[in-house]
Amino acid sequence: MARMSSNISHSVPRLKRWLPRLRGKRIGVLGDLMLDRYLWGTASRLSPEAAVPVVDFVEQSECLGGAGNVAVNIAALGGEVEAFGVIGSDEAGRALDRCLRVAGITHKGVVSDSKRVTTIKTRIIARHQQVVRVDHERREPLRPETQERLLRLLFSALRHLDTLVLSDYDKGLITDDFADRVLSAAHQLKVPVFVKPKTSRLYAYRGARAIVCNAKEAGFYVTRSLADEKSVEEAGRALLAHFGCSAVVITRGEKGMSIFEETSARHLHVPATSFEVTYARVGQPGIERSATGRQVFDVTGAGDTVLSTLALAAAAGAPLADAAMLANTAAGVVVGKLGTASVTRQELLHALDDIRG
Repeated sequence: MARMSSNISHSVPRLKRWLPRLRGKRIGVLGDLMLDRYLWGTASRLSPEAAVPVVDFVEQSECLGGAGNVAVNIAALGGEVEAFGVIGSDEAGRALDRCLRVAGITHKGVVSDSKRVTTIKTRIIARHQQVVRVDHERREPLRPETQERLLRLLFSALRHLDTLVLSDYDKGLITDDFADRVLSAAHQLKVPVFVKPKTSRLYAYRGARAIVCNAKEAGFYVTRSLADEKSVEEAGRALLAHFGCSAVVITRGEKGMSIFEETSARHLHVPATSFEVTYARVGQPGIERSATGRQVFDVTGAGDTVLSTLALAAAAGAPLADAAMLANTAAGVVVGKLGTASVTRQELLHALDDIRG
């Protein structure tokens, strides 16, 4: 199978023309909504009780995680987002709801269930380094009445959406039957669906516009490591057939991403951007381009950024290849930020200018 490799620098003028068209596109995000809580502090000594640092608390911050981070990324790029998911009737659920409101994300599709707990991931950070993460969650499937309530809200909103993103983090929301009903309803209304599946289950997402996964997840699906270009090609084609979707996007970290479409015998490789970034200067003009690698601070949420940008750009009419190049550039900005992060259109514009040089 032949491979096409994109030259992003030559494509920059065309890619920049898509950015204004992102504004106002109506995107639904369905999936596992989570709260990311950060406890920031300083650490200068080890505990006498164990070989662990003692963190002196300074402040606490919260933001949306999981499918919520996908929604935030879309909103930051100018999309109009409606979130769909289930939270608990608890303190974390109320905090998550506040985060949705602050981000300007419509949350009429978020169902509160007193029998569930809101998924919360608490990270303790000292000197910009994550010391530990504590997860509070339960993963049992939704109660039937909760699932039906959520589906009614989603089906009512679908006809007004340009695109639907399905983001599965394996917290009990997405099941085979649930996914089938969502895909069928979206197909009938001609709403394209972009899916981030979870490796613990291997659904068929027949009719999805694209499946987005990383190389490790793709290797899990095809039960072998993706060690070279040939194995990536074979995995991409195998996943196209399995999922029954129009396209598969495999993100590959420093190796960029590979895009497979059922209508093309060749796949597209988008190389990672190759300039070094610093924490204070991400997305700003004048980034140093002499380095050959990227200084990565935190990959938290980079996959969410790819999924978000890909879906939003496609909703704006961009071909999947252009959407993927924008998504790859956006992810390159986000990995230079500490913690769960998003990218604005202005930051994306600066990043494209830096690529063009």
